[in-house]
Amino acid sequence: MKIYQEYLEEYKEGIIGYTPLAIIGQSCLGSVAAMFILMNGNSALQMFQLFVITILCMFYNGAMLSQQKPKLSFNLLIISVLFSVLFTIINLV
Repeated sequence: MKIYQEYLEEYKEGIIGYTPLAIIGQSCLGSVAAMFILMNGNSALQMFQLFVITILCMFYNGAMLSQQKPKLSFNLLIISVLFSVLFTIINLV
């Protein structure tokens, strides 16, 4: 939990600079996850995974555009990145 608090404080202090970097980074990571999901077909499971990735990326982008509190946007960023990495790994196998 200490690491989370340290990164959250760093994010709060530099939110002006981290916002564009995070939007670009997590959007690219979400796009890679979507590509690997669609490479495995278009069944209901793949469409559900694609839906989850798209919604999570949109939640973070929307939180940044609507200027939500830094803690909320930081948590959404973490969730979005974790799911993108998870679905990328799942679909690589």
